[in-house]
Amino acid sequence: MTLIKKVKDKKVNFEFNKEYINVVTDKITNNDVSFINNSFKEMHPADAADIIEHLSDTDREKLIKLNNFKIDPEVFVELNESIQKEIIKYLSSESIVTILKNLDSDDSIQILENIDEKNKNSILSSLPPKDRFALLESLSYPEDSAARLMQREFTAIPSNWSVGQTIDYLRENKDLPEQFLEIFIVDSEFKPIGTVPSSKVLRTPRETKMNSIMNESQLSIPVDMDREKVGHLFENYNLNSACVVDKNNKLVGMITSDDVLTVLKEEAEEDVLRLAGVGDEEITDGVFIKTKRRFNWLLLNLVTAFLATWCISLFGATIKQMVVLAFLMPIVASMGGNAGMQTLAVTVRTLATNDLTKNNFNQNILKEFNIGVLNGIIFAVISSLIVQLWFNDLQLSIIISISMVLTMIVAGLFGILVPVTLKKMNIDPAIASSVFVTTITDVIGFVSFLGVGAYFF
Repeated sequence: MTLIKKVKDKKVNFEFNKEYINVVTDKITNNDVSFINNSFKEMHPADAADIIEHLSDTDREKLIKLNNFKIDPEVFVELNESIQKEIIKYLSSESIVTILKNLDSDDSIQILENIDEKNKNSILSSLPPKDRFALLESLSYPEDSAARLMQREFTAIPSNWSVGQTIDYLRENKDLPEQFLEIFIVDSEFKPIGTVPSSKVLRTPRETKMNSIMNESQLSIPVDMDREKVGHLFENYNLNSACVVDKNNKLVGMITSDDVLTVLKEEAEEDVLRLAGVGDEEITDGVFIKTKRRFNWLLLNLVTAFLATWCISLFGATIKQMVVLAFLMPIVASMGGNAGMQTLAVTVRTLATNDLTKNNFNQNILKEFNIGVLNGIIFAVISSLIVQLWFNDLQLSIIISISMVLTMIVAGLFGILVPVTLKKMNIDPAIASSVFVTTITDVIGFVSFLGVGAYFF
């Protein structure tokens, strides 16, 4: 049964069944635009976007090209970025302009980023001068900056206004954003000096001055701040919104928590994909594009695999003398690789959240060393018992025990040292760390196991 509730008089469906998607598909085939338009109007924009995303590429194209179907701007902005790029190809410039006019500036910027330069200029020229100037200015900043994240619709009033003046202004001004939690207080040069929650305005007598009830500890975000740092600020200070200032410290925009939530989600997804060597791959990318993006990473892995194989070849005589070593050496390398990736994943995350600092770096190195020793001893005992029961060879049990401890220690240490070193070299640790850690743990695992074996045999 579908769970439904009301939000802003729109039905919110937490789950769409396959039958309903099939109904929409049939209506598209039969050109029943009226049914589709009415259905989407009754839904929350996010749910309508979810239906569009679940359509096949062909049905999605048919839907957008249907006569009298115009995608709602609020629905469009809820679509996955890759789906937005796909749909933009089917929309006329006039339709895109209509969408941009009905969205906040931060949402408009995200859509413009997905349009090629030729069409982008044509669309911008069709916008009102005020909107065009604001969007062009935002586009002049780096893609990952606060300027691309902020919206230019905000509420700001002079510090000498009273609560009564503020309330009258909020009621009469039609250019204010539809929703806002905080009112920014600015001085005569339009520099932010504090904030007042909108709820506090409603509970305060009209004659009270706004500067007497404002919070002076307002955090200002520079337009060129990296959006990942913006996310950390919101997280650290539990912000609902924050003002954005230009190089002259003048108020130019506002960033809200919902935008930051999207950023943190995208950064987390990006780190996961990069750790796997996939990069910025989209679900709508074709076979050849995906193959091309994965090729370099797989090629690098192939080179490192040959390096590990070369290390094994150095102990060819030892393996010939005791073939059973060839059976067991993948165990050590595999355990080291998994232990290294565990440490790597935690380290990349702490680097991304700025939790790993100079003050606690040595402490974390020591902690990973101790974890390596402890895990090494535990799994050395387990593996040696299994080997003893399997082959009834004490020397072989000792060999795998010693190499297991060494490999687990090295895996833990390099799982933290590699990403930190890459970070200092201004290389994204999420992109390059895994291949280095895997190679190091494989090589150390093989060398330690076969080296100890050569010593005994």
